[in-house]
Parts: sequence; C-alpha cells; structure tokens
Amino acid sequence: NIFIIEKKKTELYQELGLQARDLRFQHVMSIATRNNKIIMRMEFLKAVITPEFLLILDYRNLSLEHWLLNELASQLAGEGQLVTYSLPFEFRAIEAILQYWISKLQGRLNTLQPQILETLEALVDPKLLSVDRSKLHILLQNGKSLSELETDVKVFKEAILEILDEAEVIEELCLSKWTDPQVFEESTSGIDHAEEMELLLENYYRQAEDLLNEARELRVLIDDSESIIFINLDSHRNVMMRLNLQLTMGTFSVSLFGLIGVAFGMNLESSLEEDPRIFWLVTGIMFLGSGLIWRRLLSFLGRHLDPPLPPHVPAVLKKSQPAAGRVEIKTSLKGETFGLSRSTLTNQ
Repeated sequence: NIFIIEKKKTELYQELGLQARDLRFQHVMSIATRNNKIIMRMEFLKAVITPEFLLILDYRNLSLEHWLLNELASQLAGEGQLVTYSLPFEFRAIEAILQYWISKLQGRLNTLQPQILETLEALVDPKLLSVDRSKLHILLQNGKSLSELETDVKVFKEAILEILDEAEVIEELCLSKWTDPQVFEESTSGIDHAEEMELLLENYYRQAEDLLNEARELRVLIDDSESIIFINLDSHRNVMMRLNLQLTMGTFSVSLFGLIGVAFGMNLESSLEEDPRIFWLVTGIMFLGSGLIWRRLLSFLGRHLDPPLPPHVPAVLKKSQPAAGRVEIKTSLKGETFGLSRSTLTNQ
C-alpha cells in the first residue's frame, strides 16, 4: 500500500524518534542505523526504513513517481525480480533501493557507451585526413560524463564496502531482530539472516564492480583512440614537413645553378653571346645540374629520415637446438684438433 503524506520535518523526526540531522539532505551515499531504523542516502534519494514501512522523502522533487507507483509496490510485495521476498520487510526495502540505484547507473552507462563508440569510430577512420572538431567536442563531453559515472560507482562501492567491513552494522541492519527475535531463526537454506544481509550487499557490490570495469574498459578505449588520433596527426604533420623540406631543397638547387644565367645576363660582351647554340647549352646545364643536386639532396634526406632496416639474422641462429647437445659438443671437442673439431660439428 502506498500513502502520500505531507508533514513538517520537525514533526516527522519527532514521530520517528530521529534527530534533525538524520533527515537533512546531503549529497553523500551512506547506509546507517539509528533507533531501530535504517537511513539510506543515495545522493539525491533519501529513505527511512522501519520493520513496517519504507519512507521516501521529497519524492516529487526527484521525479520518482514512476518508480514508486509502478515498480516499488510490486517489488516490496514479492512480485518483482527481488530474491528477498521470503525475508523480513527491511530486506526487501534495502534491495529495492539498491536495485533502483544500480539500474540508474547501468542506464547511464548504456546511454554513454553507444555515443562514445560512434564518436570514436568516426574519429579514427583512416580515410579522414583531418579531425572533426565537433566530434572532439562531443567526445570531451561524453568523457566528462563517463568520469562522473565512474565517481558515482566508486562512491556506491565504498558505501557498501564500509558496511561489509563492520559485522556489527550488518547485525543492526536486521531490524526485526530487535522487535521479533523468532523471525530471525535459521532460514530454510540454513543461513543466518545476518549472513543473508551480507550476501545481499555483496551481490550489489559485485554488480557495481562489474559496472565499474565496463566503464574502465570504455575509458581505456578512449585513451587508446586518442593515442591513435595523435599518431595520425603527427604522421600528417611529418608529411607536410617533409614536403616543405623537399620544396626548399628544390628551390635551393634551382637557385644554385641559376647563378649561371645571372652571370650571362650581365651587360658584358663576350664571344659566347654571338653563338646561337650557347643559350640552349647553358639552359640545359642549369636544369640538369639543378635536377642532379635535388636528386642527391633527396637521397640524403631519405637515408637519414627513413627508419633503418632490422639487422640480418643468420639462418643458423634461427634454428632452435637443444641446449644439452651444444654443451655436449663443446665438452667433447675441447682437447681435439681443429680439423677433427670441424668434422665433428658437421656430423652433429
């Protein structure tokens, strides 16, 4: 049964027997007990659990109507996917809230993952010669959202781990133990209810761990893709620098042999300008010399910029031989002559 009530906080914490600080909203994640009541803070979601009811505070400001009206009631009644329907009410309430929060985190990851993969696929496309800045902006925003998700999952894990490390706190979470001890007899599976509470928390701790691993894999994929993008940009920049260097060397070669034309272009008289073939001869020498100098400069550039070839490995070293055989040859040929040693090695 779902009831909607409106009360002042002063009246509410007096009725529940809590302090004012217990109902204060804080953007933290914690699970604590006080006066046989469980206070759960899941950042913006705050709940108070008793053996009889579950109280969600200020649900309208958090847009929780769909969850409260359509999912929570059936879960607490044992009709949902929860496995604690045979246990006391506080078990079902705790699991319902934990399941809601882990589902919310999983939904955020499911929303981010396809967007990030699509953006990375567009950025690392080898057909593209430049990087789309709009895609980089989208990747930056998704990266920030992924970092926030990782932080939220880590905080969720730490909150559960803090309880798992304290056996007394786990005992206190079993509220019915202090009101009806007969309820906390051995269950049908032979496991104490305190142990079942620990198994319940460990289950959601493992789910949070799996969710964090998926987020980490996505983060590693982003880092690897960024490295690929930087490598492609460096490659394009190196190509442009090499082209610029080649053009500079070509200009130097033409300018060097262009001095011949400058010398013949001075207002000096000689016997060469009277010969009609001297123009083509000087022009041919200029172009031929410029081409040869440019060719030599390009070969020099190629020898110093291209990566060196790996050293040649002899075929004998590539074959794997037993170490015992090598040791036996060395010891048996230690005191023999050179010719006998060579024949023995050949036979071996």
